[in-house]
Amino acid sequence: MEIIYKDEKDFTKENIIELFLSVDWQLSASNHDKLYTALINSPTVFTAWENNKLVGLARVLDDGILTAYIHYVLVNPNYQGKGIASNLVKMIKNKYKDYLYIELMPDEKKNVNFYQKLGFNIVKKAHLCNYAILKL
Repeated sequence: MEIIYKDEKDFTKENIIELFLSVDWQLSASNHDKLYTALINSPTVFTAWENNKLVGLARVLDDGILTAYIHYVLVNPNYQGKGIASNLVKMIKNKYKDYLYIELMPDEKKNVNFYQKLGFNIVKKAHLCNYAILKL
């Protein structure tokens, strides 16, 4: 298995729908026109590919100088555990290395440890939703 990482937005709506459905993000996938437009208009989207199959994606929103916010990192479950998400986050850290903050709020509590292993620290716990806001 050879995974190719890209920072070009050369994915199709079909690629996006298939990936989002693979991780059960039904709502986003069902709004595929809006999702595709949002990704195309995002300042940073990194992707991971095996041949012509989109297997991972990371989206970052930023203000251009100070703060970058990791909106999501997702990997097709059939490809999880192979370092793809870690590599996508490393690409983010490299691109935004001169920013003061790289922040995220994991969508699931279980993902906090993953980000901590990549150098992020908990700066605030949002008790009502069991999330942690992490900062690099």
